Amino acid sequence: MASKLLRAVILGPPGSGKGTVCQRVAQSFGLQHLSSGHFLRENIRANTEVGDMAKQYIEKGLLVPDHVITRLMMSELENRRLEHWLLDGFPRTLVQAEALDKICELDLVITLNIPFETLKDRLSRRWIHPPSGRVYNLDFNPPHVHGIDDITGEPLVQQEDDKPEAVAARLRQYKDVAKPVIELYKSRGVLHQFSGTETNKIWPYVYTLFSNKITPIQSKEAY
Repeated sequence: MASKLLRAVILGPPGSGKGTVCQRVAQSFGLQHLSSGHFLRENIRANTEVGDMAKQYIEKGLLVPDHVITRLMMSELENRRLEHWLLDGFPRTLVQAEALDKICELDLVITLNIPFETLKDRLSRRWIHPPSGRVYNLDFNPPHVHGIDDITGEPLVQQEDDKPEAVAARLRQYKDVAKPVIELYKSRGVLHQFSGTETNKIWPYVYTLFSNKITPIQSKEAY
């Protein structure tokens, strides 16, 4: 097994189970799960310069632009040069992918292909705790008390863009932006695509893929 540090990325539309797969990979292989959404929330809460920049866009209901996200993620990655990591939510665009190229070479890129109907169903059953970013699904990880966050006891909300009428537009937008990123990694021979409707059925294949690159610390049957 190479001693080289593993550099991996996971791509997938909203509701694809990316977060669940990332948690499992992090626990099974001891990788750092680096979520751009998590870092954004942390920086906004800490009122950092980049957090304040991002907040201005979010408050207007706009997407945070490439240069802001890239700046945020580059500084986070700089702090983690000596760790194995799995990136989630970055790079989303070709501009972001090109920025990432300048600082590292990726070993693995995973993309999750989930049927549209499955995504629509999952998102319509999704409720979140906005301050922490914790996500619940009424089918496979419901809160202990309906509508209440398990940890803080604060109310959960359903995001406007998780409502069925908004989901189709979000998925179209994701596909348009992700396509050139997926093509780029495909052309380099580092892309691995997984298709299905159930994370538990996709997971063993993801586990095997990572096992070929890094020694597991936990068996895949732990789930």
